[in-house]
Amino acid sequence: MPSFDVVSKTELAEVDNALASIAREIGTRFDFKGSKCSVERKDEVLTVLADDDLKLKQVHELIQIHFTRRKVDPRVLDFKTVEKATGNSVRQLVNIKQGVASDLAKRLVRELKDAKLKVQASIQGDELRVTGKKRDDLQEAIAVLRGLDLDQPLQYVNFRD
Repeated sequence: MPSFDVVSKTELAEVDNALASIAREIGTRFDFKGSKCSVERKDEVLTVLADDDLKLKQVHELIQIHFTRRKVDPRVLDFKTVEKATGNSVRQLVNIKQGVASDLAKRLVRELKDAKLKVQASIQGDELRVTGKKRDDLQEAIAVLRGLDLDQPLQYVNFRD
């Protein structure tokens, strides 16, 4: 039976490459001279350190620009609240979303059922498997899912006949 998987994966190697180019740009830009701004990754959490809120906003713009250049969708970033660090500096944690969360998966299943397509969707851990009798039904399901306005990028993999 034809099927495909809906996943949301982020290439952490590309994230590392983007962070390296951000570090280079922070080191060379005139407005960052003498500041202690940095972006570090540990597992799936980025730690952004900046001197003040203005510098933090500039680092956010750098993150958006460099992630886009490296073909990493900026929607994978989940910005947490800004907290005070030592002195006048500020710190912010940013989570990198991996996998399809259960509430998002339920919403996708509901959208597929509301579209009245002849497909079945099942949640399997942090991904969603969609099966159907015809390949055309699966392609319509992908078109329906692409048309949704989501806050997380999705990839459609393992398309099998």
